[in-house]
Amino acid sequence: MTPPSRCRRYRCPVSAAVFSLVAALLYAAASVLQHRAAVEAPQEHSLRVHLLGHLAVQPWWLAGVAADGGGFVAQFLALGHGPLIVVQPLLVSGLLFALPLGAVLSHRRITVGELWAATAVVAGLAALMISAAPEAGHANASSTAWTWLLVATLVPAAGFVVAALRVRSAKPALLATAAGIVYGLTAALTKVSAHQLGQSVHHLLVGWQVYVLVGVGVIGMILTQSAFQAGPLKASLPALTVTDPIVSALVGMTAFHEHVDQDPLRIAVELIGAALMIVGVVALAPQIVEDEEPEHERSASVDDR
Repeated sequence: MTPPSRCRRYRCPVSAAVFSLVAALLYAAASVLQHRAAVEAPQEHSLRVHLLGHLAVQPWWLAGVAADGGGFVAQFLALGHGPLIVVQPLLVSGLLFALPLGAVLSHRRITVGELWAATAVVAGLAALMISAAPEAGHANASSTAWTWLLVATLVPAAGFVVAALRVRSAKPALLATAAGIVYGLTAALTKVSAHQLGQSVHHLLVGWQVYVLVGVGVIGMILTQSAFQAGPLKASLPALTVTDPIVSALVGMTAFHEHVDQDPLRIAVELIGAALMIVGVVALAPQIVEDEEPEHERSASVDDR
């Protein structure tokens, strides 16, 4: 295992934060653009590779993929500079970028309720980051840790997919939760791939992580697009936005031994900050996308067709 590489407390998180915020902005744009195309896709393509084939010729979806690609590059750079427990929670800030963008596109003013929800997200993130005082851990995980990590993410994700097929009314949220879990795994694989590429292209290509990253990334994309296809964006975006950083933070602390302050008072503030952030996300996400509802009213009952 690669020995621990401690970031300098002020240098590393700053560069990681900058790239994380860029990724958050691009991922937020990608979600809206991809949803516009996915919600119109035939239901028989759900959870199949054929769904990606159908979407590949849709202009909105291609624009979303371009934003997604840019977001991944920014996330790749962020994970090369900082720990998972810094990078992934900051991706939640994508909703804050989407708020004014959505208001401009829908020609409306930001409401007081939206401002309070955005404030909750900012306050929660700030409390979480400051109280945790995060530091980087190992650049890679042990073989045993990887085995447990694959089982601990893919098995629950599969469980949520099975549940989504049985509980159709909750299908968007359940599939989005599965996608968020898978994206927590892809974040870990991306972190290691970024470290390997930093050593040399040879290190990247001889490692197994980059190849698993491609496969798991495709699974995550199919799950995400299926969640978007299953109903309005407000039914899937909160679950996707919340699950990814939670899973990623747990992966960082357990598999990569990333450090957070263990003082009981700080832990209490961390939990309060995380709860406040989640409440803000759940309140804010539906408001950002509600301007899409008139155009896609039928998508709320898309599974009943």
